[in-house]
Amino acid sequence: MSTAPTDPPAPHAPPPTVWPTFRARDARRLIAFLTEAFGFEQTVIHEDGDVVHHVELAWPAGGGVMFGSARNDGKAISVGGFSCYVVVPPHEIEALLERARGAGAVISTELFVTDYGSTDFEARDPEGNAWYFGTYPGTPRT
Repeated sequence: MSTAPTDPPAPHAPPPTVWPTFRARDARRLIAFLTEAFGFEQTVIHEDGDVVHHVELAWPAGGGVMFGSARNDGKAISVGGFSCYVVVPPHEIEALLERARGAGAVISTELFVTDYGSTDFEARDPEGNAWYFGTYPGTPRT
């Protein structure tokens, strides 16, 4: 049974146009970790030998992230300093926490309820990036 969020994006939601980006020391290992531990889905990868130039990982309910291998190309993108908030359907947050824990994610903050009613947890990936998962979907646009 999958524990990745399965609720589809709202039919009126446009495709993502904001993509968080970062770099990884071991991009291939991070791809494997993010798909196993959290349920991201790889949609495209551009690589050359050991270098991952660009990979896109989609979040099943909408949105995603892009990253590539750390390299000296003049771009000031630090490794391991990335953080991201990912919305999870309320009925799936506990299962996702256990999936992440089972895949070896470092759970830096256990489940808690925020003062605005979201149920959240924080996990770290092998590169040290912080992933915040929670049930708060943001405030709808008017």
